[in-house]
Amino acid sequence: MVLDETSTSTKDVGTAHAGLEPHAPGRPRDEVREQAILDAALELVAEVGYDCFSMDSLAARAHASKATIYRRWSGKAELVVEAVRRRNCDDSSITPDTGSFRDDLLAFLTAMIKVVAEEDVALLAGITRAMRLDPDLSELMRVQVFERKHEETSRLVARATSRGELPGSADADLLHEVVGALVLNRLLLTGDPIDVDFLTHVVDDVAMPLLHR
Repeated sequence: MVLDETSTSTKDVGTAHAGLEPHAPGRPRDEVREQAILDAALELVAEVGYDCFSMDSLAARAHASKATIYRRWSGKAELVVEAVRRRNCDDSSITPDTGSFRDDLLAFLTAMIKVVAEEDVALLAGITRAMRLDPDLSELMRVQVFERKHEETSRLVARATSRGELPGSADADLLHEVVGALVLNRLLLTGDPIDVDFLTHVVDDVAMPLLHR
């Protein structure tokens, strides 16, 4: 049962795309306090699931008023996606340039998996499941998180193509889709380790042949 009646409406998606600014222009942002609220949100989603996550429970967990939360986010979809996006903003957002596409891709996947490994599998599973039922959450996740990763892999492929390492027919979209499916399969279904051996297998035995076909 959904306890929060303030989930983001479709019109809120545009606001989220504009940078998730607070509702009160000019109000100083307390970054430490804001991050504490976002961390508490992810903890709750991992514990009770997205559907049962509410602004009341978040306010209690983060020791913040609901008014404070709503000054920054219009609803729980926007808030949770912002929390996930910030969690993923690390070295994986910087496209590596080792001089070799194979090494670039391996470095990128290693950095990305480092972030994933630090997240609770229950959190990722809960958000993935909720995306099937909440179109606003799904749209925000697609724009704020998944498309960023897609842009990175596309940049890697384009650079390798310009260097002559890959043919002009190399399909960055297919690469993104296949690699993502392999990682999610291990993460959410089989539970097998996502380690250096696995990533090397993905790059050498799947990605490279796929792009050179």
